[in-house]
Amino acid sequence: MLYFKKEIMKPYIIILLAVISFASCKKAEEMKFEHAANVYFDLRNGDRDSIVRTFAYTPTIPQDTVWLAARLSGIRTDLARTFTARIETDSSTAKPELHYEALKPNYSIPAGKGVGYIPLVIYNKDKKLENSAVSIIVKLTGTSDLGIENPYIIRAKVVFSAKLEKPHWWDTWPLPPYSRTKHELFILVTGQTSMSTDGLDAPKNLYYVGLLSTMLNNPFNWVTRNPLKKYVLEEVTPGNTNSYYFYNTNNPAKKTLLRKNTQNGKYYFIDENGNEVI
Repeated sequence: MLYFKKEIMKPYIIILLAVISFASCKKAEEMKFEHAANVYFDLRNGDRDSIVRTFAYTPTIPQDTVWLAARLSGIRTDLARTFTARIETDSSTAKPELHYEALKPNYSIPAGKGVGYIPLVIYNKDKKLENSAVSIIVKLTGTSDLGIENPYIIRAKVVFSAKLEKPHWWDTWPLPPYSRTKHELFILVTGQTSMSTDGLDAPKNLYYVGLLSTMLNNPFNWVTRNPLKKYVLEEVTPGNTNSYYFYNTNNPAKKTLLRKNTQNGKYYFIDENGNEVI
């Protein structure tokens, strides 16, 4: 008899659970629709602390763009919605116009989309970037379209420099003494950002070293033979051939000094420490 009652009750229990489940889903949907739309930074796990960029391997590029993804928290609509952002100047070490372009008045999440972007333009025209990095902190701000609810995910930090570090393979081949200026010239002339330390690669790597030596011995000839590189040598003082500025026409703010050694009559690039690059 007890078994019979359980069998009778089972359909009612299933129906009751279905009703409760439906009511819960309906309430969740109501909360979802009633909740105000917000915007937050969608940063990858590796970029949580800071987004790191470098101009070290692309010295001819005068600027770059860091695309900061701002994601929608809420329901997508068939209308575009705007959000705004500002630079926290008190917490940032980068300077406007010298290191980055000012932000636009507002940005948008397109109709039917769940993400919009802030194109943060950073500049490679400060010589000091070769020695140290600067940071920019971007903070989202609320609008009538989109709010900012979670204070922990509305800030993005971008750190960038143009600083080169001495690679582990440098001393393996006849490249010393090291300087960042010489390293930069090596990358420019060879197109290589790294080399192996394997002895079997000696012919190839020594070829790259030879390319650098040829350029250092006659930079004027290198400029003439490589017009597509867009580098020029310009007299520091018009009419005086003792010193020149070496730079790329795409990024004239970044110059390297080429100076004549009056004792031997040869020209040498001058590195960041004031020494001749040999």
